[in-house]
Amino acid sequence: MASDEAEILVEVEEVGKLVIELNFARNPETVKAILDALPVESRVNRWGDEIYFTIPVEVGPENTTSKVEVGDVAYWPPGKALCIFFGPTPISEDDRPKPASPVNVVGKVKGDATVLRKVKDGATVTVFQG
Repeated sequence: MASDEAEILVEVEEVGKLVIELNFARNPETVKAILDALPVESRVNRWGDEIYFTIPVEVGPENTTSKVEVGDVAYWPPGKALCIFFGPTPISEDDRPKPASPVNVVGKVKGDATVLRKVKDGATVTVFQG
């Protein structure tokens, strides 16, 4: 792992642990704020093939984008939420995910993000340093 990367673990009820590789180079302030807030426990919201959950982080837009890929992990400033994309969302125009509004991409799921299709609304999620 390069010095501009770190790993966190996201444990989701009914699914298990996902390893997230964070990337400081793209959105360093957002990544630092997320790491400083850990550990975090929250409840999952489903939006198509995206889960998102509130975290105690308040960061404004930082290099935001509406172009995300399967496996991307992002912070959504309006909802103060961490989002994990694993397929199309209700506003997708093709088979790629599309966030509700621009997000700060902070990392990527290592491995298969589509395991999150098993997650139910309201499931418990815990995020901690790996």
